[in-house]
Amino acid sequence: MILKLFKQRPYSFDTLIRQALILLMLAASFVWLGYEFHRLLLDESLTGAIDLKQRYEELFFWFRGFEIYGVIRTATYPPASMVMLWPLLGWTGLPTARLIWALASILSLYWLIAIFLRESLAATRTSRLLVILIPLAMYSAGACIGNGQVIVLLLPPLLAGLLRLQRSGISVETDLTASLFFLFALIKPSMAVPFFWLVLMVPGRIRPALGITAGYAGLTFIAASFQPRDTLHLLLEWLHTSSEILAGLARQFSYNNIHSWLWALEMPQFVPLLSLSSLGLLGVWIWFNRKADIWLIISVASLFARLWSYHAWYDDLLIAPALIALIRILHSRRLSGPAVKVTSALLYLGILLTMAPGGHYLLPPLWKSIYLSFQGAHWLALLIFLLWQIHREKSSAYSFMLR
Repeated sequence: MILKLFKQRPYSFDTLIRQALILLMLAASFVWLGYEFHRLLLDESLTGAIDLKQRYEELFFWFRGFEIYGVIRTATYPPASMVMLWPLLGWTGLPTARLIWALASILSLYWLIAIFLRESLAATRTSRLLVILIPLAMYSAGACIGNGQVIVLLLPPLLAGLLRLQRSGISVETDLTASLFFLFALIKPSMAVPFFWLVLMVPGRIRPALGITAGYAGLTFIAASFQPRDTLHLLLEWLHTSSEILAGLARQFSYNNIHSWLWALEMPQFVPLLSLSSLGLLGVWIWFNRKADIWLIISVASLFARLWSYHAWYDDLLIAPALIALIRILHSRRLSGPAVKVTSALLYLGILLTMAPGGHYLLPPLWKSIYLSFQGAHWLALLIFLLWQIHREKSSAYSFMLR
C-alpha cells in the first residue's frame, strides 16, 4: 500500500507534503510506540508505567479500606473512578495488570482509528493512511501508553457514545449503550465533563443524561462503601486534595491551558471562576449550534477540553479529533481557494507539532518555551477556524432557507 502511494502521478505540492509527512509519521510511530510499550511492559525504573503504578497503589489501598486522599500524594481521581478502574487493575498482580493495560491500549487505538477513518470522509489511500497515522504518530498517545495513563482508553468510547446518541434512533438500547460509554469516560472528569453538554442537548430525550448521572452517583456510593468515611466526606476530601495537588506539584507538568496561563500571570485565584464560566459559555455555544455537523462540534469540545483545565502532555491526544475535522472539511469540499490552503496548513502544522517525540523533553528550556507557545497559538487558531467554519455553514444554511 505504501509503495503504491509513491507511484501516483502527477505529483502536486500538496501530495508531496502528505507523502513526506507519512514517511515521518511511519518512522515516528514505529520507534515511539515501540519505546513506550517497552516502558509500559518491561521498564522497571521509576518512570516505567509510572501512572499505572500510582493507580494500582491507590486501588490497592482503597479497596482495603485505607484512606488515600491527603495520604497518597498522587490520589486525584474521584471515588467513582476507583470502581471503573478496578476491572483493569484491581484484581491481579502488577505484571498482569501491565499486560492487560497494554492489550486494552492496542484495542482502544484500533477503535479510535476506526472512528477517525469513518468520520474523516477520507477516500484516497494517501488520506486514509494519514488518518491512520495521526493517533499512532502523536507523542501523546505513546506517552499515555508508556505512563499507563487513561486517555487512550477513554477517548474512543467517549466519541462512540456521543456519535451514537446523535445519529442513532431513539431506543433504550441506544441510550443505554451510549450512556455506558460516556460513563466510562468519566474516569477522568477533566476530560469528559465538557462533552456532557452534548448529552444534555440531544434532541427529544433526557434519558441518557439521567442515566449517566444516576450511574455515576451509584458508582460513587459503591466506591464509598469500601471506605471508613461517608460519601460526602470523601467527595470533599477529593476536591480539596485535587485542588492542592493541581496548585502545587502538578504545575510543573501543566501547560497551554487556562490553569497554566493564569499561573504564569500570577492570577491563580481566578482559575476556578474562569474555568467554570468558560464551561458555561461552551454550553451556551453548543445550544445555539446544536444542529451543526456533530463532528465539528465534538472537535470544538475536544479542543476546549484540552484548554479548560489542567492537562499534561499525554492528554494532547484531545487535539486529534480537530485534526480529523480538518481532513473532513477538505474531503467534503466545503471550502475553495485560499480557505483550502489555510485548512491544509493548519492540518500539516498540527501534525508536525503533535508528532513524536515532541519538544517537551527533547528541547532545551528556551526552545521548549518557544515550541509550547507556538503550539498553544496553533491550538487557539484551530479552535477559531472551526468556530468560523461552523458559523459559515450555519449562515449558508440560513441563507438557503430564505431563498
